[in-house]
Amino acid sequence: MRDDLAQVGPRLRAVRHSRDWTLEELASRAGMSPSTLSRLESGKRQASLELLLPLTRELGIRIDDLISLEAPDPRVRRSVIRRDGLVIAPLAPEGSPVHTYKITFPPARALPELRVHDGYEWFYVLSGRVRLRLGSQDLVLTRGEAAEFDTRTPHAICATGGKPAQVISIFNDEGARMHTHVGPERSDADAPEHDAGAERGDA
Repeated sequence: MRDDLAQVGPRLRAVRHSRDWTLEELASRAGMSPSTLSRLESGKRQASLELLLPLTRELGIRIDDLISLEAPDPRVRRSVIRRDGLVIAPLAPEGSPVHTYKITFPPARALPELRVHDGYEWFYVLSGRVRLRLGSQDLVLTRGEAAEFDTRTPHAICATGGKPAQVISIFNDEGARMHTHVGPERSDADAPEHDAGAERGDA
């Protein structure tokens, strides 16, 4: 138990980093000084309920998440997202610092509107043919090919060739919001798990 308590600080720091919060931001939210939080994360300050409760409340986690003796369930159980004809299956837990998705693009007659936002995007083609318009470049990627680009360059992606295409995509925070945000009426919060499998069968 003592060894597990020693991991409270590093685990707390890891969760804070996953939210992209600075020491000052979390400390301010939790009503404590940055130096107190720094000492807690480094193990120089003993963890107590008085300190941990406001921190876990702001981070949206439980105290058990910091001191649990068992490893959390590694399986990712998140609902499929449907947006603009895309089927987006999350492959990483909520709050993960790496936003990873399997995206199925339906056959498209025309390229979507070009977008621009902060960050980078990376994708790997699992099946089909993917058209990538990046600035003045108009490219087609096939199975086994990958691309990485600065999303501040105007860009658009779609399936081409009359068939669906599937990719594994990794985004930064802004890219994830741009690609997965849906209105309540268009979300698929109750989508059954077989939706993603059905799309795999189309490839």
